[in-house]
Amino acid sequence: MPDPAELYDAILTGNAKKAEEVTKAALEANVNPSELLSKYMIPAMDEVGKRFECNEYFVPELLIAARAMKTSLQLLTPKLAAAGAKATGRVVIGTVQGDLHDIGKNLVASMLEGGGFEVVDLGVDVPAEKFIEAAQGKDGSIVALSALLTTTMTQMRNVIQALEAAGLREKTRVIIGGAPITQQYADEIGADGYSDNASAAVGLARKLVGTA
Repeated sequence: MPDPAELYDAILTGNAKKAEEVTKAALEANVNPSELLSKYMIPAMDEVGKRFECNEYFVPELLIAARAMKTSLQLLTPKLAAAGAKATGRVVIGTVQGDLHDIGKNLVASMLEGGGFEVVDLGVDVPAEKFIEAAQGKDGSIVALSALLTTTMTQMRNVIQALEAAGLREKTRVIIGGAPITQQYADEIGADGYSDNASAAVGLARKLVGTA
């Protein structure tokens, strides 16, 4: 059986085939799926994030590492669910109404999954009502809003106002990001946080759920 520690290296280097092979072998050998996630996969994605922040990795490296991680996660998810494993937190993510860009949003979603979060990806062109629907009934959710256009970033304020109108704002944290977004804009519309890259978004989400 391959050493489960090889899973860390496979994700770090973006080797999806190796990640799948090691994960399958580990599960067949009855290695605890939670251990694979917490000891190898999450630390590997954390290291990917650190290298990105130090300009050792760039977006292509993030994408292939995230792909390798997702390959393993697909095998682990049913096992984790059956064992009742708890996610770090829950994030509802989407690109706001009127905006069809999804590369940045997809990368953030993958990095959050790699960080141990349950991610509900609503896709692109998402109206405020869909964010509200996904956040309802789940206390402590984080709603992550993405926009690439200055003409659509105003929709972020609409989502926050809709959360307030639905009585969900106090128990829902809102983080925002995208090319035209700044910390100043986040403060202006009352968001709980802003990140300018996928790695920092994971740290921000962890801080908001109290696990940083």
